[in-house]
Amino acid sequence: MTEFTALMAGMIRSGDSWSVSVSDDWLQGRTVYGGLGSALCMQAALNEFGSVPPLRSAQIAFIGPAAGPLQLTATVLRKGKSTLFANVDLVGEAGLATRAMFCFGAARESAFSHVAIGTPELKDPESCPNFFANAPATLSFVQHIDGRFVSGSPPFSGSEDPQMSLWLRHREPGIAPSLVALLALADAPPPAASARSKAPSPLSTMTWSIDMLTDEVTTDDGWWLIHNRAEQIAVGYSSQAMTLWNRKGTPIMASRQNVAVFG
Repeated sequence: MTEFTALMAGMIRSGDSWSVSVSDDWLQGRTVYGGLGSALCMQAALNEFGSVPPLRSAQIAFIGPAAGPLQLTATVLRKGKSTLFANVDLVGEAGLATRAMFCFGAARESAFSHVAIGTPELKDPESCPNFFANAPATLSFVQHIDGRFVSGSPPFSGSEDPQMSLWLRHREPGIAPSLVALLALADAPPPAASARSKAPSPLSTMTWSIDMLTDEVTTDDGWWLIHNRAEQIAVGYSSQAMTLWNRKGTPIMASRQNVAVFG
């Protein structure tokens, strides 16, 4: 079993790219877990470019399975006075697996301030039940993540209200809050569409669009609260909205995913 920090530290320069080997305990079925793939892309960008402004947004496409030795190539799309657009391609034995585009931008003075995202009820994670206790064996990566069910509809409950809230944190002790570590967690919940089904059925995230709501990616005791809501499920796909807060209820990330729904 490879701890998260050791995995990130194990990424090495390989020609014009970065290479890393991911152990089986980070797999989701036959591929590297998508959140980890996203985190690897971010880590490769930071390795390649060094000091960058805070992340403002990201668009991530999960194109194919990421298996075997992985190569990550980070390139600059455009660099301005305050912004940097970068692309990272993650390639495995079967070819291109993940493509991530990151927009980094320095803070600037603004005449306006507006926050429409509220703070949910913050139950103590220690009082909430273990979410991943009965996870399928194919979800190897969840052994690295502590998840607590807060509210909503559990997966495969046949609910008419496909939404759920979870507390999440890394099981590895001592991981400092960071954007890389957060990306590895924020994709951990099952798609909210899973709550509509009464029995396990395959679902696969296709794209993930992220907007960062703050420059300060911090929390207490490693815990983050995430809420997923399926806004539409039709013709084999689901569109879901996701919001993530830190332990104090500060909104940190708003994102969307398009999910392929099979069965």
